[in-house]
Amino acid sequence: MAEAVRTRDVIETGPRHTPADVIRLNTRFAGSAPADVLRAALIERLTGRTAVVSSFGAESAVLLHMVASIDPATPVIFLDTLKHFPETLAYRDQLIERLGLTDVRTIRPDAERLAARDATELRWSYDPDGCCEIRKVEPLSRALADFDATISGRKGFQSTTRTHIPAFEMDTSDAAGRIKLNPLAGWTKTDLDAYFEAYDLPRHPLEAQGYLSIGCSPCTSVVQEGEDPRAGRWRGWDKVECGIHTPADGPDQPSF
Repeated sequence: MAEAVRTRDVIETGPRHTPADVIRLNTRFAGSAPADVLRAALIERLTGRTAVVSSFGAESAVLLHMVASIDPATPVIFLDTLKHFPETLAYRDQLIERLGLTDVRTIRPDAERLAARDATELRWSYDPDGCCEIRKVEPLSRALADFDATISGRKGFQSTTRTHIPAFEMDTSDAAGRIKLNPLAGWTKTDLDAYFEAYDLPRHPLEAQGYLSIGCSPCTSVVQEGEDPRAGRWRGWDKVECGIHTPADGPDQPSF
């Protein structure tokens, strides 16, 4: 509890979090179960005002179930880029009802920005970074302005650029010191499958068709045998993340 007080002091008097906080948290929770970390964040408020950012994609039900089991009123941010598969929107609604989530906030890109920069709605086909910027990065930045920390469902096995993601990290998109939690960073596909089975969680309907990482429909394709789960994202482009997350460069911090 004393550590929670110190974190709140940081939030009130200066940057919300610092790299030293990240090191301390990674050390304190090394080897801890994801649910224990989530309880510390959501019940003890160890990381301040915290929200989940969820794509309601192929593996999202696991993290959302853990969060709902601890506090179903936790804010959950969903980015409706206006380019999602209809199946994703239906799955979002199914999980909200099934898990009893009471504060899911669906945010969308600014209409004027879209009209100015993507009037044809084809920017994804020639400038995917620019498309992600106006449809994902900018809306999320506005939505998270009042939060001190976010929880993500990233896992190390999803791609080579995520192999070394730490359990806690600084959010590089936020100069004021927002922290990012990756409680499932060390989980494997086997761990996820076992959790789905243990709690009888519904699967995203596109997963059975070979869509193992599901984003906007124009930039998501079926993953072929032997490819990593995110190989179907932005296929043919030198692009691995949308801009919300950045690739992890090395094993600087421990993961769960």
